[in-house]
Amino acid sequence: MLIIAQHGEIFIILACLFGFFMAWGVGANDVANAMGTSVGSKAITIKQAIIIAVIFEFLGAWLAGGEVTATIRGGMLDPVLLEANPQLLVYGMLSALLAAAIWLMIASARGWPVSTTHSIVGAIVGFGAVGLGVEAVAWSRVGTIASSWVISPLLAGTIGFVLFKSVHHLIFENKDPFAAAKRYVPGYIFLVGFIVSMVTLTKGLTHVGLDLTFGQSFLLSILLGAAIMGLGLILQRRIKYEKNTSDHFGYANVERVFGVLMIFTACAMAFAHGSNDVANAVGPLAAVISVVRSDGVIDSAALVPWWVLVLGGAGIVVGLVTYGHKVIATVGTGITELTPSRGFAATLAAATTVVLASGTGLPISTTHTLVGAILGVGLARGMAALNLRVIGTIVMSWLITLPAGAGLAILFFFMFKGMFG
Repeated sequence: MLIIAQHGEIFIILACLFGFFMAWGVGANDVANAMGTSVGSKAITIKQAIIIAVIFEFLGAWLAGGEVTATIRGGMLDPVLLEANPQLLVYGMLSALLAAAIWLMIASARGWPVSTTHSIVGAIVGFGAVGLGVEAVAWSRVGTIASSWVISPLLAGTIGFVLFKSVHHLIFENKDPFAAAKRYVPGYIFLVGFIVSMVTLTKGLTHVGLDLTFGQSFLLSILLGAAIMGLGLILQRRIKYEKNTSDHFGYANVERVFGVLMIFTACAMAFAHGSNDVANAVGPLAAVISVVRSDGVIDSAALVPWWVLVLGGAGIVVGLVTYGHKVIATVGTGITELTPSRGFAATLAAATTVVLASGTGLPISTTHTLVGAILGVGLARGMAALNLRVIGTIVMSWLITLPAGAGLAILFFFMFKGMFG
């Protein structure tokens, strides 16, 4: 208690700096995943992707980022074992933020799409097991999160596979694919708007004073989905059929219609990512602020101050703008060849999975989800469509992430312990 009273301000300043650094890492590595499919399929340019991400990542983090934050902040360690020495939680959360941020910086420099959720969970588990004792870690909670690392790519891959097959059946196998695209794409746009609205309203907006029932959220989501579909129809009308001698079936025109849809799925994915992954940066930061402000009382249910979500959102944006292009290249072009229709199926599948997880408070990996969705879409075209060498490198980087985060966190934990006592 005495250590927290003496160094409280320093702890909060360090937590804000490390939290911003961690959010920068999330932006540099993970947001690239959210935008990779849109850029890789040439539906939008990298400049447009950055503008979309800046707006929607920030909104997702601020409006819907509170739910998963509680899991990262209070779900990993047994708070009872820390009551006598609350400063250990402060050291641990600081070291977890710094460790995960450094690993993300290394991975982003190499162009590896790793999991920011893996990084922070590995770091928290590492310092908890070594610094506090194996019994301090809530292993059942860790087990739930670990299972989500398998479930999320499988679920996203399955949804991606089914979505792409539906697009193929309804549009590409039609006698007039361009007319079919114009007929069915508004329905897909409605689906995007509805899913994102639903999760935002059901889970996200309580901390900004809007508390709606499930029924109200459902009706409002239908209205918002319809409004977004209307906007899609306006944009779609501008697309005119262009004759191309090398394109007998008019598939290039169909892909241009899907290009409009990709703008909406890019917004949805950015929002979904911001709501889910801001927790990785601000969860530990919120824990430090809570402990310092309550003079050492550990309360896993403490509210996240609004400015903490803003800090996390700002860090994500800076990370994407300064360093996001390397991972965008790996995700967008490295795994399989993407067109707007394939990119749409992958992005909507990933956004749906992330949104479902964010709604249940399960901190899944956006990276695993999106890579799973891209694999699902690739498999729908056959095994030859996948670049197995790139996939092998990605899986390898995933396996290294947990021990790398844990090892660095243990090192920093003892460093902070030595510095502050």
